Amino acid sequence: MSTATAPTGAWQTSVGAAINSFYLADEERVARGLADRARVAASDSRRIAQRATTLVQTVRTEQGDGGPLDAFLREYSLGSREGVILMCLAEALLRIPDAETADRLIADKIPAGAWDEHLGDSASLFVTASTWGLMLTGRVVALDRTEVGEPSAWYARLTARLGEPVARAALKQAMRILGSKFVMGRNIEAALDRAASKECRAYRYSFDMLGEAALTASDAARYFEKYAQAIAAVGKRVRADEPMTQRHSISVKLSALHPRYEHA
Repeated sequence: MSTATAPTGAWQTSVGAAINSFYLADEERVARGLADRARVAASDSRRIAQRATTLVQTVRTEQGDGGPLDAFLREYSLGSREGVILMCLAEALLRIPDAETADRLIADKIPAGAWDEHLGDSASLFVTASTWGLMLTGRVVALDRTEVGEPSAWYARLTARLGEPVARAALKQAMRILGSKFVMGRNIEAALDRAASKECRAYRYSFDMLGEAALTASDAARYFEKYAQAIAAVGKRVRADEPMTQRHSISVKLSALHPRYEHA
């Protein structure tokens, strides 16, 4: 396959020209070239492994019992798949702006079909399943259709196994863990306020605004507007003397900005 070249202009920088030289380049050829350049010397590889081992051991020692997530899974005797699905449900519930509605869902005071209405379909609900699998078990946990199904059906199975009061308590505790450890706020302003607090001031965050890809043009337009608002909000809080590496940022999911990706 021949390599096409993107249009250039007087504004083109040397970096841009280098990028343009790979416009529509053969993916396998580029990947092989990058892989060759990414190789490290054996001595560097050993040093990196030793450093990584030290960091992991230090973190595990400081966490003691493994942290709140491990303790939570032990407390409710949740297998890896059950734990992953529960955390996905809890994450989805946290995205509901109306706390009363979330509480009513957990208490099973809303008809089963309403779960899908408030939380979305299972495909979007469990989009973070692989991430949670890595966090909870250190490996990817695959969820098939029969395990996921409808959110209400899975919650009903959990309730049947643990008992209704215990299932409610487990889901609420999962939401508390998420809210304190992984979710910075219900919106970007709340997240920035928390990032500026004393407990978080030493960290730099790249805020993730969305969990879904755009399926339609209207989805893409709506997500674009949310990203634009978030970027503007972060920009307003930046000090002129702050180095770029010390500033908060926004993680943009490209699949949220357009419903289709293909060669023109």
